[in-house]
Amino acid sequence: MSAATQVFSPMSPADKVNLEKLAVLIVDNNTQSLEIMGQVMSGFGIRNITKCQTVKEAKGVVSRGPLDFVLCEAQLPDEDGYAFLRWIRREAPDPNKYVAAVVVTGHTRISQVMKARECGAHFIVAKPITPAVLLQRIVWVSKDDRLFIDCESYVGPDRRFRRLGPPPGIKGRRSDDLSEEVGEATEPNMDQAIIDNLIKPSKVAL
Repeated sequence: MSAATQVFSPMSPADKVNLEKLAVLIVDNNTQSLEIMGQVMSGFGIRNITKCQTVKEAKGVVSRGPLDFVLCEAQLPDEDGYAFLRWIRREAPDPNKYVAAVVVTGHTRISQVMKARECGAHFIVAKPITPAVLLQRIVWVSKDDRLFIDCESYVGPDRRFRRLGPPPGIKGRRSDDLSEEVGEATEPNMDQAIIDNLIKPSKVAL
């Protein structure tokens, strides 16, 4: 099932999600923020949580064993979170090269969002984070079956989609987001040059 046709349902309080066996890495140089994110993850039932305050520490964790989810602050003292994520996508051992990754930041300018996207993040989440948003992103990533692209210019989840927006039923879906229904062709085939232009990565919000 493609990302365009996959059906998502909004989470309700009655939904049960077992995250107990997830291996999670949290990277943030702010001790208070690190503890808050750790408590939020623990509240989801996750037991295997590793917390780091520097990229150097985090790289050691990534190199030692498999992870399921990485939550990383964008601004870090030694290297920023974007550089860390770029390292994961290009140099981390398998299977961590493909790990689900979310960048957390207090600066959500379009340039920062695009930077996270170009580094291979699945999402960027604005601080202060809320448990509901974070849990929804974890579940969303778990249902995301986009192809993983590995080429010279980019390594990460496939960015070749336009204005699909949040899954149907998820708060924040825009009125002009494209429909999931493709339907049959109603116009002649496009020229190859037009097709090539359309499949270039588009600027979209994560």
